Amino acid sequence: MRDERLEKLAEVLVSYSTKVKAGDRVAISGEEAALPFVKAVTRAAVKKGALIEYYIDIPEVDAEIIKNGTQEQYARENIRFGACAKSDVWISAWGSENVKVFQSIDGERLKNRRLANRENRKIYSQRMGNGSLRWCGTQFPTNGDAQNADMSLDEYEEFVYRAGFLYEEDPVAKWEEMARIQEKWATYLNDKKELHILTKDTDIRVSIAGRKWINCCGQENFPDGEIFTSPVEDGINGHITFSYPSIMNGNEFEEVCLTVENGRIIEATCKNKVKEKQLLSFIDTDEGSRYFGEVAIGTNYGIQQHTKNILFDEKIGGSMHMAIGEAFHEAGGKNESAIHWDMITDMTNEGKIFADGELFYENGKFKEELLKK
Repeated sequence: MRDERLEKLAEVLVSYSTKVKAGDRVAISGEEAALPFVKAVTRAAVKKGALIEYYIDIPEVDAEIIKNGTQEQYARENIRFGACAKSDVWISAWGSENVKVFQSIDGERLKNRRLANRENRKIYSQRMGNGSLRWCGTQFPTNGDAQNADMSLDEYEEFVYRAGFLYEEDPVAKWEEMARIQEKWATYLNDKKELHILTKDTDIRVSIAGRKWINCCGQENFPDGEIFTSPVEDGINGHITFSYPSIMNGNEFEEVCLTVENGRIIEATCKNKVKEKQLLSFIDTDEGSRYFGEVAIGTNYGIQQHTKNILFDEKIGGSMHMAIGEAFHEAGGKNESAIHWDMITDMTNEGKIFADGELFYENGKFKEELLKK
């Protein structure tokens, strides 16, 4: 029996998020656990007259190759990523039966695997930047992700579909409303040169001069709810502590603190000192991973809990995040890396963000009165 919520999600992704039309080459991807998602999106895209390509990932097979193979065997280009990045449209789903598959694999091996895919990531970033690739990624609820979020599968399905406004009669109308509100703040920030971000354990200045703020309202990530830009590469100074766990390949790092000089991370620590070597293995993926590719503010107040899933967590209303590594060309970013790692902090308790000295965001809320001036 088909899940009406999933069918509705597929229709929104195809018609609203990626605007599939007849003749488009549409790549659909997901893990084996997300097969119902792949089928639902295929049904919706076929109705539009799209040409379908689909790719099913099996993480356990990848883990076997990376863990036990020679470098020649595991450090190879990801054929699926390359093919999807060259399509007209790419619709993908996260969703795994086991989110810890890569947790015990040596960090250096994972690093080499990421580096092998650098050229495909560059193609993806460039095409996203110039608009020739319409991409949207979403979550398919699975037992693995539900357990990781400390929920039952029923509870997690409710959370996922509600975050996407899929219980609304007209989800698209809700996303369009969010877009109008966020666009006002993106416009406000487009003219600014510097952010000053303060919390009880953060004091960092971020240059955004000449960069464009992007309004995210369900057309690249789904669910969505953020405004972001790529900071000036050498224009960041200070320190920032991320209050939520930073997660990469199933590894969790609590209270990551980064010290930055002229854009480059010069020191990185976390609560568990034993894990700092592993933390540094990700930060040292390549030269670009010591710099930042994103600064953003989460705006989806329908998401209020941390689920250890970056798709939702970076959108938490009342949070902000920064990402090390690959920048966004559409925002004016230039940093290149084989990694893009979002790290999130709660701003609802004593958090402040100033733009060119003006306080526009405090305790997790925009200061709406500024727009009335």
